[in-house]
Amino acid sequence: MCSRNLAISLALIIALVPLSTVALPHHSIVKRSSFFDIECKGQFNKQIFYRLDRICEDCYSLFREPQILSFCKKQCFTTDYFKGCIDALQLTDEIENFKPLIKVLNGADPNTL
Repeated sequence: MCSRNLAISLALIIALVPLSTVALPHHSIVKRSSFFDIECKGQFNKQIFYRLDRICEDCYSLFREPQILSFCKKQCFTTDYFKGCIDALQLTDEIENFKPLIKVLNGADPNTL
């Protein structure tokens, strides 16, 4: 009886582990496709992308406006919405730090910030 329960438990774990890795919201494949969806033409750097993406997600959490998330990320973080999110989150003192990060992802100078 004990070995039967162990076998069933092991079978369930083996079946569910692949599902849990696919269902992760911040999986690198999902983020990489998002990288291209927002028109980034530079180099994909996961840490940089997560940092800038987090600004947009925090901005969305602040305003709870679904369009903010996509508008903030649009054109690889170079729109006025991204700048507005930086202002709303009171990160304006870090704006010069964000420009080189955007340049890596965008492949060009983010002159709009």
